[in-house]
Amino acid sequence: MTAAIQAAHRKRLRALPLRYALRELRSGLRGFYVFIACIALGVMAIAGVGSVASSLSEGLAREGRTLLGGDVAFSLIQREAKPNEIAFLRARGTVSVAATLRAMAQAPDGKPALVELKAVDRAYPMLGALTLTPNVPMTDLLTERDGAFGAAADPALLARLDLKVGDRVVIGSATFEIRSAVDAEPDKLAGGLGFGPRFLTSIDGLRATALLQPGSLVRWTYRVRLAGNAADDGAATALADDARAALPEAGWDIRNRNNASPQLERTISRFTQYLTLVGLAALLVGGVGVGNAVKSHIDRRRDVIASFKALGATGRDVFAIYLTQVMVLAALGSLAGLVVGAVLPFIIVGAFGHLLPLPVVPALHPEALALSAVYGLLTALAFGMWPLARVHDVPVAALFRDAVTNEVHRPQTRYLVWMALMIALLIAIAISLAYDKRVAAVFVVSSVVVFVLLRGIASALMALARRLPRSRITMVRLAISNIHRPGTLTPSVVLSLGLGLAVLVTITQIDGNLRRQFLAALPDRAPTFYFIDIPSSVSDSFTAFLQQQVPRATVEDVPMLRGRIVAARGVRAEELKPSHEAEWVLQSDRGLTYTGDVPKGSKVVEGEWWGPDYNGPPLVSFEKKLADGLGLRIGDTVVVNVLGRDITATISNMRSVDWQSLGINFVLVFSPNAFRGAPHTHIATLTETHNGVAEDTAIIKAVAAAFPMVTSVRVREALETIGTVVTNLVLAIRGASAVTLISAILVLGGALAAGHRHRVYDAVILKTLGATRLRLLGAYTLEYLMIGAATAVFGVAAGSVAAWLIVTRLMTLGFEWQVGSAAMVVAAALLVTVALGLAGTLMALNQKPASVLRNL
Repeated sequence: MTAAIQAAHRKRLRALPLRYALRELRSGLRGFYVFIACIALGVMAIAGVGSVASSLSEGLAREGRTLLGGDVAFSLIQREAKPNEIAFLRARGTVSVAATLRAMAQAPDGKPALVELKAVDRAYPMLGALTLTPNVPMTDLLTERDGAFGAAADPALLARLDLKVGDRVVIGSATFEIRSAVDAEPDKLAGGLGFGPRFLTSIDGLRATALLQPGSLVRWTYRVRLAGNAADDGAATALADDARAALPEAGWDIRNRNNASPQLERTISRFTQYLTLVGLAALLVGGVGVGNAVKSHIDRRRDVIASFKALGATGRDVFAIYLTQVMVLAALGSLAGLVVGAVLPFIIVGAFGHLLPLPVVPALHPEALALSAVYGLLTALAFGMWPLARVHDVPVAALFRDAVTNEVHRPQTRYLVWMALMIALLIAIAISLAYDKRVAAVFVVSSVVVFVLLRGIASALMALARRLPRSRITMVRLAISNIHRPGTLTPSVVLSLGLGLAVLVTITQIDGNLRRQFLAALPDRAPTFYFIDIPSSVSDSFTAFLQQQVPRATVEDVPMLRGRIVAARGVRAEELKPSHEAEWVLQSDRGLTYTGDVPKGSKVVEGEWWGPDYNGPPLVSFEKKLADGLGLRIGDTVVVNVLGRDITATISNMRSVDWQSLGINFVLVFSPNAFRGAPHTHIATLTETHNGVAEDTAIIKAVAAAFPMVTSVRVREALETIGTVVTNLVLAIRGASAVTLISAILVLGGALAAGHRHRVYDAVILKTLGATRLRLLGAYTLEYLMIGAATAVFGVAAGSVAAWLIVTRLMTLGFEWQVGSAAMVVAAALLVTVALGLAGTLMALNQKPASVLRNL
C-alpha cells in the first residue's frame, strides 16, 4: 500500500510543473504574443516552403513520363541517330522523334523574329495532350498543303509579328502556314529556358528549311515508350544500360521518367534550400524575441518566483514550471505555423493553379511539417534556456535586486550544456538536410558570427556611453545614461534591429545587382548580336557581309561544335564527384571550339598555350575554376564525344574567363587539329556603338534575306528574357524574406515592450523631479537614434558583405554597391526604431505618478 501511495505521489509531483504552468497561463498570454508570433512565422515559412517543394517534387515524379514524352529519352546534338541506333530503339518500344533548334521566322512584311523551332513526327505526343486553339488534328496540322507546311505558333509570336491563324511565315527556305496557336505542350518543361516563342511543325518541314547543315545546332530527341507490361523503372533503367553497352560511342544524353528535367529539379532543390534558410533566419531572428519574452516574463513573475522559493520550492522546480510554460507556448506557435504552412500548397493551386507552368500536386507532407515543428521547438529551447536557467540558483534577495542592479547571473554548467546541445542539434539538422551543405554551413557560421558581433556591438556601445564625459545638456546626458543603465534595452534592440537590417540590406543589394546585370545597361563593348549556325563554307562571306552592312562594327567569328564530356582523368563522367559549382559541366553537351590563339576575354593562368602552329596530339584548355571543381590538373586527359566519336585530349593549360563581357568564350578550347575534318558551324558576334531598335531590326532583316540559314540573337532581348526569370525569383525571395523582416519588427517591438515597466518607473521618477514631457521625449528620441544609427552601420556593412559573397561567389556576377538602397534601409531603420520606441514612451509618460509611486 505504501509503495502504491509513493508511486501516486511521484506521479503527482511529475505533473506538478504542468499544473502550475497551465494555472499561470489562465490569466492570458500577455507578454507572449510576440513569442508566439515569432515562432509561428518561422515555422510557417519553413513548413510552407517544404510543403510546396514536396508537392512540386511529387508532381514532377507523377508527371515524369508526360514531361519526358515517354519512358526513356535519348538525345543527340548536331546529328541524327544512325539507322542501327534507331533500329535498336524501335526494337524496344514505340519511338517518337523530335528536333529542336533556334531559327528566324519572317512575316509577310519582312519583320523577323527569333523562334524556338520544334519539329515532330506524327506520333507526337505519345503521352499527355498538346493544347491548340483552334483544336486541329495532328495530321491536318502538319500536312503540307498549297506549297506550305502546317505549323502551330506560340500566341506571343503571333502578337510580335502581328499575325493570325491562316497567315504564312518563312523560315530558311521553307514556307509555313500557321494553322493553330500553341496553348500548352506536355513536354515543355523538359526543354529548359527558351529565348523565343515556340514554333511547332513537322520534321519534313524542318528538312525543307535547309537549316540542317553539317554541324548545325540541332538537338534530336528519340523518345521510347515501352510496352505496357514493361513500363516500370527497372525496364527503363535496363534500356538505358543496354543502350550504353551496345552503342558506347553514340554519345547519348539519356533520361528516364525519374529525371525528366534534371536542371529543373536541381533548380527547385536549390531554391527550396535558399527559401528554407530564409525561413530559418526568420526563426533565428524570432529566437531573440523568444529570449526577450522569456526574460520579460521572468521579470514580471519575479515576486511569484521569490514566493515559490521562500515556500520551499527548489531551483529545479521553478525551472521545470517555466520551462513547461515555454514549451507549451512554443507548441502553440508551432501549431499555428504548421496549419498555415500545410495549407499553403492548396492555397497556391486554388488561387494560381491555372497560371502555374509546374505540376504542383497539393497534399499534406508529414515529414516537412514535422521538420518545421522541430525547428520551432528547438529554437524556443535554445533561446529561452539562458533566461530560464538564471532562476535556478538565484537567491530570493537577488531576484528582488534585479529590478535595480545590473548583475549578471551565469546559469549552471548543466543548463549551458543543454543550451549548447540544442544549438548543435539545430545546426546539425540545418546542414545535414541541406541540398548544398557548403551553403548551409556558410549560413550557420555567418549566423553565429553575426550574433556574436551584434552582442559585441551592444556591449561596445554601452561601454562607450559609460565612458563618455557628462554632457551639460540634460537631454543628451539622460539619453547617454539610458544606453548603459541597469535593465537597458540596448542589447535587445541591437540584436533584433541588426539581424533584420542585415537581411534587408542583403536582399536589396542582391536585387539591385541582378537588375543592373540583366535589366540595365549592357557591359561596355558587349556584343549587340550573336549569329549562330553559320555554315563553315560561307563563314568568310558572312563576315564580309556584316562588315559591309555595319562598317564601324566589330565582327568576331569562331568555329563551334557541341560535345559531351564522357570521361576525365580516366574516370567516367557518371562516376566523377564534382563540386556543386562544376557539376553542370557534366550534365549535358557543351559548346566547343578550336583555335591557335588565346581567345579574347581569356587569360592563361596555369600551363602554356600551344601556339598557332601546333600540330601534335590533341590538347585542350580548361576554365580554371571548373577544372578545380572537377579535380583536374595539367596533364590529365579529357574525353569528349563529338558527333558520335570519342576524342581524347590532354589538358595543356588553364584559363580565367571574363564571362561578364558577354563575348564568345568556351569552357573547353581545343588545339586546331583536334577536330580536323569534323563538320561544324561557326558562331559570330557583332559589336556596334548604337543601341537603336530600328537599326538592329534592319540588320536582322538583311541577314535573314541574305543568309536564311543563319539565326540572329539580339543580346539585349536574350538578357531581358533571363532578367524576367531572375526578377520572378527575386520576388519569391522578397516574399520569403518579408517573413524575416516582420519577425525582426515584432522582436524590436517586443524588446521595447519588455522594457515598458522600466520606462514607466523612469518617467514617473523624472517627472516627479521636475522633468517636462518634451525634454523626456527628446531624450528618448536621441537614445533611439543613437542605438539605431550604430546598429544600422553594422547592418549595412554585414548585409553588403553577405550580398557581395552571394553575387560574386555563388552567382559569379559582378557586384556594385547600391548606395541608394542602403541609404533607404538606414532611414527606414531609424524611422521604425524611433517610432516604436516613442510609441511605448508616450504610454509611459501618460502614467499618473501618484498611482505608480503607491505601488513601488
